[in-house]
Amino acid sequence: MDAPRRIVKKKSKHGGRHGGAWKVAYADFVTAMMALFIVLWIVGQSKSVKEAVAAYFKDPTVFQSGAPSILKGGPTPEMRLPPPPAPNPDVARRDADRVALEATAAALREQIHGQVHLAKLEDKVKIEIVDEGLRIELVETAQGVFFDVGSARIKPTTLEILGLIGGEVGKLPNHVMLEGHTDSRPYVGPPSYTNWELSADRANAARRILDNNGLRPDQVASVVGYADRRLANRSDPLDAANRRISIIVRFQKAGTPLNRSNVSAAAPRLDRVLTR
Repeated sequence: MDAPRRIVKKKSKHGGRHGGAWKVAYADFVTAMMALFIVLWIVGQSKSVKEAVAAYFKDPTVFQSGAPSILKGGPTPEMRLPPPPAPNPDVARRDADRVALEATAAALREQIHGQVHLAKLEDKVKIEIVDEGLRIELVETAQGVFFDVGSARIKPTTLEILGLIGGEVGKLPNHVMLEGHTDSRPYVGPPSYTNWELSADRANAARRILDNNGLRPDQVASVVGYADRRLANRSDPLDAANRRISIIVRFQKAGTPLNRSNVSAAAPRLDRVLTR
């Protein structure tokens, strides 16, 4: 008689191949949540704490071992950070000087533009910041906008414009240089009176008006006549635009006050220099 058949039932086990995968996923989740909480905590902290945390990640050595933790309200390590570089006083003074000159330029443009009869001459009054400082130029035409042709006689409109310039520039501590320029057309008149005399006389006439309208007695450093030695339009020496008066409000030089001898020494020997 045959022996009874044994039936063996095998139970499947699901944990053998991937039973620990959930632990890795859970660890990633916990790490992400911790990072999120740290970010939210930093966002709500003061500026000093934020800077301290940033400093730690840039250079952990600034935190001494055993120092009070910022997480517990301890002091931040700001005192251990390298001090910021000290600002250059000369650069700061130059920047402040430039801001003041730009403000003066803007005020002059606004005043000239605000008066109809002067606004017509806006394209002949050039106001700009250059290497020397603020330069204001009254540029002539063939008909003579600012001076009578071939003369240092100032026209009424020029008196008004120079009055505005004197009022604004007189508020500044900066020194002023005045330059007269002509074109290369020979002056028609007495042989003893040339473009040298004309350019210098026009610059000096402008100086008198400025002095009477706000400039301090010691503010004008020099009055120079250049004749045609510094043409605005070198391609056309006879261009009427070469006839102009330049008013230069100089940048202040830190530690080196501008004086008349400095200005005169910088002018070419052939220039006619008039100083008060």
